[in-house]
Amino acid sequence: MLKDEDRIFTNLYGMHDRSLAGAKARGQWDGTADIIKKGRDWVVEQVKESGLRGRGGAGFPTGMKWSFMPKESDGRPAYLVVNADESEPGTCKDREIMRHEPHTLIEGCLIASFAMNAHACYIYIRGEYIREREALQAAIDAAYEDGLLGANAAGSGWDFDLFLVHGAGAYICGEETALLESLEGKKGMPRMKPPFPAGAGLYGCPTTVNNVESIAVVPTILRRGSDWFSSMGRANNAGTKIFAVSGHVNNPCVVEEEMSISFEELIDRHCGGIRGGWDNLKAVIPGGSSVPLLPGSIMKDGIMDFDWLKENRSGLGTAAVIVMDQSTDIIKAIWRLSKFYKHESCGQCTPCREGAGWMMRVMDRLVTGEAAPEEIDMLLDVTKQVEGHTICALGDAAAWPIQGLIRHFRDEIEDRIKHKRGAPIAAE
Repeated sequence: MLKDEDRIFTNLYGMHDRSLAGAKARGQWDGTADIIKKGRDWVVEQVKESGLRGRGGAGFPTGMKWSFMPKESDGRPAYLVVNADESEPGTCKDREIMRHEPHTLIEGCLIASFAMNAHACYIYIRGEYIREREALQAAIDAAYEDGLLGANAAGSGWDFDLFLVHGAGAYICGEETALLESLEGKKGMPRMKPPFPAGAGLYGCPTTVNNVESIAVVPTILRRGSDWFSSMGRANNAGTKIFAVSGHVNNPCVVEEEMSISFEELIDRHCGGIRGGWDNLKAVIPGGSSVPLLPGSIMKDGIMDFDWLKENRSGLGTAAVIVMDQSTDIIKAIWRLSKFYKHESCGQCTPCREGAGWMMRVMDRLVTGEAAPEEIDMLLDVTKQVEGHTICALGDAAAWPIQGLIRHFRDEIEDRIKHKRGAPIAAE
């Protein structure tokens, strides 16, 4: 369990003053210039040693990602881009940071940009986040007025500008290269890689794209030391993590906890248990809608970190935990996700453009029981043809929920088909 003194986000619920004065009172912007004066290599090395892995879903080591940026400029500027699109269904952690802890993000942007030799950073915020944008923009304005941004930012000798860009509410723009296309004013469609953004990203310049939470924890890590951060959680799963728990728990919540907390402790301690008790737990989507669900029998003993969930054929993703009890029509729940991915596909790759709609239409029939039993295997086969065959991971995101459903709840699908076929024909 996370101790109070180890919390990074001390105003996650907005109970305290979110202004610059309030942020400073809670220890933010403390010695920022001294951190920057230790040099780029020191900052990157500390982030590497802390074991911080990306908090946006993929879990790639943050320090390593930063080190891919060119050490010396070839004349092109470098950019940091913060992915504040947060469109993954079930996920609502970054909005709390932007609403109530904006200065953790702004200070993180300055330090991370310095570490990557970038004088400018763009925060790309989700189209639906109106109030969050207002809060974040007000905080950016206050930081400029206080000399924390702009020329000689925070007295560090580093010139730094921060821009907030409002998206238009497209899920695909959460994918880093589609986000860059959108930032450039083009249609949000993922790019082929290579080149990777570190070689040619925004406007063809070296760019790193990071999640809001990944950047917002950096100043605290550098102030308190990489050993402090890496002491929490299991090996390779270090630090604290914001979990967003929704669905059939007594108290849905967003909470900062230690990585590798057990699923049982997370639910009992922070959510008041499963609605109707633990025997009523049917399934859990542990990391936002794109990761495969796990049945309650497996999840009961689950560990909430990247590696345990990967070993059990799911993923931590954004740590958006969606809990479903026995009252859930599990087939219909996964159909709803199929409908979402079909709607949000950008249409660039044929397997995703055609496959997402095709999978949704088969799911339509599975929900009503009108499919033939052999269509279950055919559907599974199509998910394999989509997965891994697209430019970005939206194809995988459309396939994985269905794969999880068939893997763990095949008997329920078959029972529904049998029931439909065996049902008496109503009198005319």
